[in-house]
Amino acid sequence: MSQKNFNKEDFTKIKDGEYQLEYTISEIVKGADLIVERMTENGNYEMIQPQLRKSNDKISIIWDSPFDGRILFDV
Repeated sequence: MSQKNFNKEDFTKIKDGEYQLEYTISEIVKGADLIVERMTENGNYEMIQPQLRKSNDKISIIWDSPFDGRILFDV
């Protein structure tokens, strides 16, 4: 399983007060199972179920606030 880490600063604010993190499909592998985890205050990770949007060659992760975390995916 591969992973891609991200930071709060990687999110961009979109409408309705939500935040978006965007990747191209080539970065994450098309058709892969995605697991999104948020880093807790003690440095552990917890799995979350954010809204995911796919359009053209992009995958967007939508959440109500930016957070540090990682994406796990099959290669």
